[in-house]
Amino acid sequence: MKTVRCILQTGKERPVKNRHPWIFSGAIDRIDEGFEAGDLVRVFSDQEEFLGVGYLNPESQIVVRMLTFEDVAIDEAFFDEKIARALETRKRYMPSRTNAYRLIHSEGDFLSGLTVDVYGDFLVAEFNTAGINAWKSVIVKCLQKYFPAHSIFERSDSDLRKWEGLKRSVGVLSGKEPPEAIEIEEHGLLFGVDIQGGQKTGFFLDQRESREVVRGLSAGKRVLNCFAYTGGFSVYAAKGGAREVVSVESSEPAVAMGRKNFERNQLGAEQSVWAQQDVFDYLRATKKEFDMIILDPPAFCKSKNQIQPAARGYKDINLQALKQLPKGGLLFTFSCSSYITPDLFQKIIFGAASDAKRDVRILKKTSHAFDHPINIYHPEGEYLKGLLCEVL
Repeated sequence: MKTVRCILQTGKERPVKNRHPWIFSGAIDRIDEGFEAGDLVRVFSDQEEFLGVGYLNPESQIVVRMLTFEDVAIDEAFFDEKIARALETRKRYMPSRTNAYRLIHSEGDFLSGLTVDVYGDFLVAEFNTAGINAWKSVIVKCLQKYFPAHSIFERSDSDLRKWEGLKRSVGVLSGKEPPEAIEIEEHGLLFGVDIQGGQKTGFFLDQRESREVVRGLSAGKRVLNCFAYTGGFSVYAAKGGAREVVSVESSEPAVAMGRKNFERNQLGAEQSVWAQQDVFDYLRATKKEFDMIILDPPAFCKSKNQIQPAARGYKDINLQALKQLPKGGLLFTFSCSSYITPDLFQKIIFGAASDAKRDVRILKKTSHAFDHPINIYHPEGEYLKGLLCEVL
């Protein structure tokens, strides 16, 4: 694979020296001619000081994504070492009776653009950038080395591919075709996962630890799970002894899988109510009172110019939820929008509480599960934040 040189503008080397993995077009002075999207690039300051090696895509807003800040070869051994280190970390911290987890978390595992999730005997890989896509065959070979009995399925169909100038790519990379639903185990609970057509790679693995928090809080409570998807929080609440769990989800296939997940865990239908409708409509119309409401919406904000409308959306659903809670009620609310910072999210909930004229206090703040690590030099990687609030 060809390697070209990239020279930064005067004074633009500081973020790279601070090991931030992204270089935007405004920081670049010049790049050697003859390059193609996905080529490796050696990055230098305007004083010809070597800064590291990354890969290049002039079609992307992020022109260079750094792979290393050392002068090392980018080859099969490089990717093998990164994957081995990621696997060792997961083995060290994996909770018992759990066979679904994130193996590679892009910048968090120092492989920008690559995501790999493990679901039982299947790996699901996302190659979201031109640079990481160029190494697909090498990465698959490395994964096969550490997971020889697993099948590998590609789900490279996110908007990131479009922004990188890549077409969607979905299908088997190694092994067998996945079934309609793979059954996984998480903290001893069973869930069906559609890795071919489900949201993201099929399941929200990043919420594993927050789901366990819900199980510990649910005994005797009436629980409302909004944006329930396939009922992850709902099953945990029911297993935690909730008196009733109402799950609101607009997707018919997700509702069907959610009902099946209750069956998988020997939970009776009397414990679970499913409402297939829009969450905003449900919250405005319902007259029921709940002891705990969970709000885990999809990302409302996918770019900087969407921050204000997204903030209004987050405020609206949290305002409606706060109105439904009695004194002592719990609101477990989340944002997975990376552009909504933890500080901004807390201010949004402050505004919702103020408009609802309720006294609210934060009992706990939550973030990603351990298998979604955040690169300390890449704060943009902290996309998920949660607030467990009590209404007084």
